[in-house]
Amino acid sequence: MTKANIVSEIAKSTGIDKATVLVTVEKFMETVKDSLANDENVYLRGFGSFIVKTRSQKTARNISKNTTIIIPEHKIPAFKPAKVFMDQVK
Repeated sequence: MTKANIVSEIAKSTGIDKATVLVTVEKFMETVKDSLANDENVYLRGFGSFIVKTRSQKTARNISKNTTIIIPEHKIPAFKPAKVFMDQVK
């Protein structure tokens, strides 16, 4: 399902025009991205959590040059679904 499909489904089920729904969905995604960029997790009860995970430093290998490289510690965004959501998907 794409963002356009989501906007269409919300517009159809609520009766709100697509332009307003699109602005709302865009603002929601922007708010989540900004929060994660500022190391703030986003918790949506009954849906899940958008969290920032820290990957520790590790040693990797460049097999074409046969050298080792160090990948520094870095942060990545992740999604952890709520138990209710997981049970519904199963």
